This record gives sequence, C-alpha cells and structure tokens, in this order.
Amino acid sequence: MPFWTIYTPEGIFSETQKKALASEVTDGYAQYGGMPRFYVVVIFKEVPSGSFYVGGEPVHNFVRIVIDHIARATPVDARPIVMQLFETQLAPHIKDRGLDWELHIDETPIDLWRVHGLPAPPFGSAAEKQWVRDNAPSPYEGLKEPELTPEAMAGLAAINPDLAAESAQQN
Repeated sequence: MPFWTIYTPEGIFSETQKKALASEVTDGYAQYGGMPRFYVVVIFKEVPSGSFYVGGEPVHNFVRIVIDHIARATPVDARPIVMQLFETQLAPHIKDRGLDWELHIDETPIDLWRVHGLPAPPFGSAAEKQWVRDNAPSPYEGLKEPELTPEAMAGLAAINPDLAAESAQQN
C-alpha cells in the first residue's frame, strides 16, 4: 500500500490541486502497479508559517514528500525508473510551479501490514484481483491466521520475555 505524506507550508495547494495530485498518484499505482485504488493513501500536512525549516532557515516554498511502500518492495534495478516516474508525475504540481521539493521512499514488509484486520493477499493472486475489482478488502481462500510456533515464541521472548511466558501459559 502506498502511503504518501506531503508536507507543505500553508496554502501551497488548493483543495482542487490536492485532489488532482492525489488522483494522479492513485492513477499511477493502479496503472503501473495493478493495485486496488483503495491501497493508495495521500495525506497533505500543512505546516504553519514559521514552523518549516530547511538547513536551519525558514522556507515558504518547500514540499517534502514521504512515501511508505507497504507490502511491496521496489526491485533495486527498477528504483531509478520508479523515481523518474514520480519526478515526472510530480513536476506539474511542484517543479513547474517553482516550488522546491524532496522525496524519499521507505519500504515496509508485507507481514507488517493489515487492511481491516486482513493480511494482504499475494501479489497478482486471484484474491488480490478480487480486491482490485471490488476496490475493497475481503476474506479470501488460503487466508491463514498466524500460529504460535516455537519459532514465533522465541521471537516474542526476544522482545519481551515476560509476555512470551504469559502467552505460553495461556496456550
């Protein structure tokens, strides 16, 4: 799931401009990534005047974009073209308006993501294609609840030995 947070000084984007940018970002993931549109989240965070600094100096024309790619990692060989696609997509909204900008992408593993309590189906699977058609999550065949295996318990014990002991007693 792409989760975009776009930080701007107040008033940089109108409501119409925000909608256009969010729609274009969503269109890109649906077209190039084959993702359900509901996977794409775009949040605009306006920073009050006097609260946005770059290099220790206040800025009034700077846009900072933080993209979290949850559940899908960009192959190393594809990263340059993905970054170029984003730059091209953002240009009319940012660069062509004379704004300064910076963006980066974090990638979160699929096993650390849930939608309405459901793990995402495997990429390209029939279940994911159903999510695309419905534009909503739904339970799917092959969905498994995690098991408290000895390996899982060992991992839990590494994080919190007391909690791991409690869990073992309950099971």
